[in-house]
Amino acid sequence: MHIEPGIVDGAKMALSYGTGIAAAGLIGKMCLDTFRKDGGVVGLAARSVIATAAVFSFFELLPHYPVGVSEVHFILGSTLFLVLGAGPAAVGLALGLLMQGLLVAPFDLPQFGINLTTLIVPLYAVSLLANKIIPTKTAYKDVSYAQALALSTTYQGGIVAWVAFWAFYGQGFGAENMVSVGSFGAAYMLVVLGEPLLDLAVLAGAKTLAPLADSPLFTNRLHHAAA
Repeated sequence: MHIEPGIVDGAKMALSYGTGIAAAGLIGKMCLDTFRKDGGVVGLAARSVIATAAVFSFFELLPHYPVGVSEVHFILGSTLFLVLGAGPAAVGLALGLLMQGLLVAPFDLPQFGINLTTLIVPLYAVSLLANKIIPTKTAYKDVSYAQALALSTTYQGGIVAWVAFWAFYGQGFGAENMVSVGSFGAAYMLVVLGEPLLDLAVLAGAKTLAPLADSPLFTNRLHHAAA
């Protein structure tokens, strides 16, 4: 999902600053919702630290490879959402991305607004979709494969859509660029086949953590119905 340096440059970078600010606003909204409904400042802070460490590990330790205009990563956005909640997941994605740029890949820093938008807007879409397809009486540990697939498809599909947008915005609709975008999209959507299974495996593990059901280390919704 890291857009390659040079895909968007010059005056066109101005748009990325605007979308990056908007993405930061969404992070703030999701954090505020978490603060109000799900563990207060302690829960938000603790789970944000966990999410940041997890995202940085995902970037650096899990397999990732360049395809077309970007790289395929196993970011597991829907998994973070289901276990930690939207606010901490958003903070973790943002800070994990920033840490990777500062510590490992400084050449990605100029594209921070682009990549932040690509990660955060689909996560917000996942939070909206979850409210619609998961009944309030259902704890996240009990979601079905179909529900997990819908969330994963929304997140990964959103990433592909944003990468395609940036690529076409920066480089136009030439044949070579369209092939590069298509190859990236095809490779990335393969993640959708595996992520719901991982979600369900993680959630099955969560069922064994009933003594920690009220811990601030997990979103309250993981073990409980919505309030």
